[in-house]
Amino acid sequence: MTDVSGAKDFEGATFVKASFKGATLRSCDVSGVTMRSVDVDGLDIDSHDLFFGSLFVNGVDVVPLVDAELNRQFPGRELQNAQRPEGLREGWVAVQSAWQTTVAGTPLHLVDARVEGEWSLAQTLRHLVLATDAWLRGAILRMEQPFHEIGQIFTGAEEMGFDMSIFRAEPPAYEEILAVRAERQQLVTDFLAAATPALLAEERENPWGGGDWRPSVGDCIRVILEEEWAHLRYVRRDLARAEHNPSPTADRTPY
Repeated sequence: MTDVSGAKDFEGATFVKASFKGATLRSCDVSGVTMRSVDVDGLDIDSHDLFFGSLFVNGVDVVPLVDAELNRQFPGRELQNAQRPEGLREGWVAVQSAWQTTVAGTPLHLVDARVEGEWSLAQTLRHLVLATDAWLRGAILRMEQPFHEIGQIFTGAEEMGFDMSIFRAEPPAYEEILAVRAERQQLVTDFLAAATPALLAEERENPWGGGDWRPSVGDCIRVILEEEWAHLRYVRRDLARAEHNPSPTADRTPY
């Protein structure tokens, strides 16, 4: 396997009759790539940013089709874009119910299973703690240091200058993860219970900085909902694979 991490040698390149069969592209920029007369049998694309742009297959933008299908598979997902408090409350109930089903139905021997380097269920729950801390405790409530020490930070945060000393070096026990996660879920529930249209319209700072975007309180809640639905999909995808793998990789090392 050839590792070309960080290389930009292929920007603007043209490949003719080349074989990429079985290749893996991870955290790569493939925006604007044109593919003609290609064999795409089994091509697997997973993009968190898919719904912010377009993806044409045989001249058809398939993004709206993918979005509609995911809404069908995950009832309540469409409410992640709700603009009013009641819609956001309903969306939050839906996604938490879906998460409860997944967590309760996962055998303990799979909570740390990682598939193809992706986060395990335990790590994903820690990341959702971090997301709630960033967007609710940090952005909305303006806490100076909003992060719990078991939060799972995203890859590349240290290179961005984020203070990694906030977080515990050793992975926590699963029971502690569930307890902290439940606390953060209740925080969102309580906040939404009292949210008003006027509050949702208030402006806040982007908790991760950078750019000129100043999200509203409603935007911050919608980011939390988007994180919840996206990571639920990832976890269900990977758990399904792990259940069919007689020896899934269990990794207690932070990702």
